[in-house]
Amino acid sequence: MDECPRCRGPVEELSLGEVSTLTCPHCGFADVPVEHQPRREESESWRDAFNRFYDH
Repeated sequence: MDECPRCRGPVEELSLGEVSTLTCPHCGFADVPVEHQPRREESESWRDAFNRFYDH
C-alpha cells in the first residue's frame, strides 16, 4: 500500500521489534486490526453514579 485508503496521502511504516503497521501522518489512519463489537454493559443509574461519587 503506497497511499492512504482514507485521504490518499503517503503512508509510513512503523515497526517495533517484529511487529509493523502502516500509518498516515496526515489523517491518522492506522492499518491496525480492531474488533468492532460493542460491549453490552448495564448502564449505571444517575443515583448510583452520584452515590459512588460521594462515597469516595
